[in-house]
Amino acid sequence: MIRKLFLVFLLVPVMHPGFVSGNSPPAGELTAAQILEKNAAARGGLQAWKAVQTMTMSGKLEAGGTQNVELPFVLRLKRPRKSRMELDFRGQAAVQVYDGTNGWKARPFLNRKDVEPYTPEELKAATQQSDLDGPLMDAVARGYAVELEGTQTVEGRKAYNLKITRKDAQVRHVWVDADTFLELKIEGTPRQLDGKYHPVHMYLREYRTVSGLKIPYVIETAVDGVKQTEKIRIQEVVINPSLQDSLFTKPS
Repeated sequence: MIRKLFLVFLLVPVMHPGFVSGNSPPAGELTAAQILEKNAAARGGLQAWKAVQTMTMSGKLEAGGTQNVELPFVLRLKRPRKSRMELDFRGQAAVQVYDGTNGWKARPFLNRKDVEPYTPEELKAATQQSDLDGPLMDAVARGYAVELEGTQTVEGRKAYNLKITRKDAQVRHVWVDADTFLELKIEGTPRQLDGKYHPVHMYLREYRTVSGLKIPYVIETAVDGVKQTEKIRIQEVVINPSLQDSLFTKPS
């Protein structure tokens, strides 16, 4: 279980001309382009997010189980798509680093003292994750094709179902609240269990305003067919802290 939780951040893109679907929506419904515009405004504005070059989040990762263990973590993010996650497990510091191209992990709680590279599956998941402002912000400029596939109910709320297609043909769905225009649900990278790939979805809740930006403070990951979910509870967010590039290189 701890091994899976340690890699949960892998489940959470390039600049080329893109497009927004020109299909006409039903009368009274918004277009995909309008939803993207309203989403950017609801989250604090495109220009405000472009000004964010680094971000630090800290909180607790719920490990579940009979003891309901909560593991303190610190996640550091830096453009373009660099990340460093440190997890405190029973006094031992585990580290997971991605420099935008390569990834490494140190997991002393598994009695592994050497720094290990990401597996091919982990590296694929890391390359598919969005930058620190998420998959919708400035999506067209990043080379994403965005289509509206209708509306659905997510946790009792009406949501727009947006289909995001990257230039490499990878597809991901994002559900946007039809009232607040904040993301409610994001399709994650399928997870292999028992020789089969299971759909993964992340639910974003408890948005708060930090330096004028809307950020979810609870992120719950659900794997299809798995009863227990994985929950991240953020306690503090810092916008544009000073983060050296050396933080995102292979750990010593």
